[in-house]
Amino acid sequence: MSAIMSRYPRSRWLGWAALCVVVLFWVYNYPVYRLPTDKEVVQEVLRHGGAWKRNATAVRSLRKLLEDCCEPRKMFAVTQENSPMGKVLWYDGEFHHSYTVNNDTFPLFLKETPLHFPLKRCSVVGNGGILKRSGCGPQIDGSDFVMRCNLPPLSEEYTGDVGTKTHLVTANPSIIEKRFQNLLWSRRSFVESMKMYGQSYVYMPAFSMKPGTEPSLRAYHALADVGSAQKVLFANPEFLKSVDSFWKRRGIHAKRLSTGLFLVSLALGLCEEVEIYGFWPFATGLDERFVSHHYYDNVLPFSGFHAMPEEFLQLWQLHKEGVLHMRLTDCPAHVG
Repeated sequence: MSAIMSRYPRSRWLGWAALCVVVLFWVYNYPVYRLPTDKEVVQEVLRHGGAWKRNATAVRSLRKLLEDCCEPRKMFAVTQENSPMGKVLWYDGEFHHSYTVNNDTFPLFLKETPLHFPLKRCSVVGNGGILKRSGCGPQIDGSDFVMRCNLPPLSEEYTGDVGTKTHLVTANPSIIEKRFQNLLWSRRSFVESMKMYGQSYVYMPAFSMKPGTEPSLRAYHALADVGSAQKVLFANPEFLKSVDSFWKRRGIHAKRLSTGLFLVSLALGLCEEVEIYGFWPFATGLDERFVSHHYYDNVLPFSGFHAMPEEFLQLWQLHKEGVLHMRLTDCPAHVG
């Protein structure tokens, strides 16, 4: 034993022990697995067929899980009620940074959650290319509450497929930076572009990452100063962090969840019935034809940031369980 210890000093043994701990932690949290291919996913969807039935028991069960972990009705947005003066908001995307609610920001928060519950029939509209030529616009607009992702285009060429009605639309600070130069020089194009979303709430993760706070606050003031029909809601970082943990416990491995999955989680917590559109992250459709990444372009996301196929499989499982309805085919020409 003494010979071994002399040959391998204590520091080296400690180093190997630490490495083993790291490896075990990684394997436990990020197990080796194989995602199905696009073709296998298509075969699975086709094998399941178009039949779907809502399972009220499964809906209540998942809503209870979301309520226990994340309190969506109370915590989805920053309000004066859940974030009083002096409260420290820890950024959910940058764990060593925080923002203290002060005299400048507190008045920007609504007093309490603005939505009236329960919301009946909700549609969450992703931006997937599967929506092209789907004719789902009228069906989406027939919903009681419509959520959209990342300021998508709703011009006339798309409305037959994606509709026009909007009650809540997300706006990531990165969009404010890229499309509107962080609102440092002009507000006009931003304010004009927002008119297509009508009297909606603009849901912004102002306190997810530190660089996104100032652009989000500028967006708030740009709309408020002109009396815009839209009202900005700031996503509560506690809620976003809780939702992130919820899905990672269920097997999603990603640096960050997609905006779409955050919105679906919100809808499942707020709505009695949830239907989702445009959630198809694969380049091949059910008819084996090419599908663009978005219904309006084919710009791909940064590699390794989101785990869209994993998210799809989780949502597809909820579809099969009757928790939500995932629309993956064209919509009927006439909606009752």
